[in-house]
Amino acid sequence: MNFDKILFTIEIIGTIAFAITGVITAIEKKLDILGAIVLGTVTAVGGGIMRDIILGYLPPLAFRNPVYALTAILTSVAVFIIAFFVGKKIVRHFDVYSQVINFFDSLGLAVFVVTGINAASGCGFGDNAFLSIFVAVLTGVGGGVLRDILAGRVPKILRRRVYALAAILGAIIYYYLLEFGVFSQTVSMLIGAGSVLVIRILATVFHWNLPTIKNIEE
Repeated sequence: MNFDKILFTIEIIGTIAFAITGVITAIEKKLDILGAIVLGTVTAVGGGIMRDIILGYLPPLAFRNPVYALTAILTSVAVFIIAFFVGKKIVRHFDVYSQVINFFDSLGLAVFVVTGINAASGCGFGDNAFLSIFVAVLTGVGGGVLRDILAGRVPKILRRRVYALAAILGAIIYYYLLEFGVFSQTVSMLIGAGSVLVIRILATVFHWNLPTIKNIEE
């Protein structure tokens, strides 16, 4: 399997993973199936659309190649139908369900961070570290931000378990592995995505959070 096929495969995996989290948010907010499709699709392709606009890659890839949006739509419909019929069973096993969703969310983040670096390089900005890392993080968190705004809640990246920080660190690791040619691109990509996933899992297990100011009025 060549690199392009590997990249396409992980992009589809990330699309499915993020679409699932979008639908779960829609279900939690008691939205109908259209709302679930909208949130699932926005979560899956929103970050990539914002990335492409910044890079000047127009129309964005999500519109040039509709396979990503179609994958998100089909995933959203499937998850909504499953939840419609077995939702009560899921609620009874909420702890397991929440961990599964957190894993899919982390997987989507990891995948889109590395594809963001690749997109910047493909558009001729590979020598610009700041831009490459910025669009990588935006690709990873942008869809989730749009999802949370549409759902009427504070975006997760501003309040939960080093979410954006994991994306930043993973992007930096992947970018400089490529810059210094330490490993092949495929191996570097796996290390970069793996670092995001590991940080997110550790943050969940050990309840890592960035500092906040609490009870300031007391």
